[in-house]
Amino acid sequence: MKKIELLAPAGNMEKLKTAVYFGCDAVYLAYKQFGLRAYADNFDAEQLKKAVEYCHVNGKKVYVTLNIFAHNADFSTMPDIIRLIDEVKADGVLVSDMGVLSEVKKYAPDLDIHLSTQANTTNKYAAAFFADLGVKRLVMARELTLDEIREIRDFVPPQVEIEAFVHGAMCISYSGRCLLSNYMSGRLSNHGECVQSCRWKYALMEETREGEYYPIEEDGRGAYILNSKDLNMIEYIDKLAAAGIDSFKIEGRVKTAYYVASVVGAYRRAIDWYYANPDNFVLPRDIANDIEKPGHRRYCTGFYFGRNNQSQCYDTSKPRQNYDFIALVTQRCSDGFIVEMRNRFKVGDELEVLSPTANHNKIIKVERMTDESGVDILDALLVQQKVKIYSSVLLNPGDMLRKKNASKIP
Repeated sequence: MKKIELLAPAGNMEKLKTAVYFGCDAVYLAYKQFGLRAYADNFDAEQLKKAVEYCHVNGKKVYVTLNIFAHNADFSTMPDIIRLIDEVKADGVLVSDMGVLSEVKKYAPDLDIHLSTQANTTNKYAAAFFADLGVKRLVMARELTLDEIREIRDFVPPQVEIEAFVHGAMCISYSGRCLLSNYMSGRLSNHGECVQSCRWKYALMEETREGEYYPIEEDGRGAYILNSKDLNMIEYIDKLAAAGIDSFKIEGRVKTAYYVASVVGAYRRAIDWYYANPDNFVLPRDIANDIEKPGHRRYCTGFYFGRNNQSQCYDTSKPRQNYDFIALVTQRCSDGFIVEMRNRFKVGDELEVLSPTANHNKIIKVERMTDESGVDILDALLVQQKVKIYSSVLLNPGDMLRKKNASKIP
């Protein structure tokens, strides 16, 4: 059985290290230019080199995005960036524009080319065409069903890999080709500057009655008419594998490190469970519950099981979040561990462990804690305060603590 790749988002070095620690097989990230997440921190030349070195030391791969729809002016610096990506020994580059693809072949002929989902590969003939151009991996358009992906897998050469999104935010426009952000804010969607205008709340106003707004409602559910649910395929790992998908991609380069840890960790456990039970895959309830804990919009399965009229969320664009990220473990001690505070907590609180180890989902009751001077404290309320928690559960650097917050459950 071919090993499924778990591909994680890395908006900066912290998120990259988090993804690696929680079990990804590869990350995708962007240089400071030409990626479709311009408002992620992204990586300069030195950071890109360090990112690739870090991943390779840990046995992971790195794919760099050059997937904007390029204009003429973009090509003045494109060759230098392509050479840089090649020189740092990245494992592949994602493109959507045929001009960019041509430049990659010219300036880095040995660099693997992955065709971005932005290229809208929706049929096997287009897939074969791109394979003939030398594309190593095809990232499927989000509008495809599993049956259609299976047809594409069977049609293209076996050495051409298939990648598909399995989790995260969905774009209202066709495979992300949108001009709404351009029109509403002047920020170019297809240059990575999308402000997610589709998440805004809309109303009608008759042009001669300025200030008189008429709410748009569909069956009384609200006015977020362009707001899509999040994709979640964690319960269908077996079906994704049966469709011939080689790489399971998680969306989220502008999400938090806590989100990356939660989702990557859950999919790592789900994929490992699939390998242990390939003929009778049923997702354990604890993993299914885990995927509900990071902030997310309501979930759907996208288009994988056919055309879908249940993928819009009409009543709100706000994410659900019933757990708060409380602290990041930074150091292990003989009698406990040191954490960096992210949200306020107190002595007496019960905190849940987020970890790739056997400590995952254990509950720790905070019975004693001290500040950096060793002085006992009852309340950790200073942002990024270093606190020592005394506990028999010895956690590792990179583990996280979270706390259930019932008031945030919609």
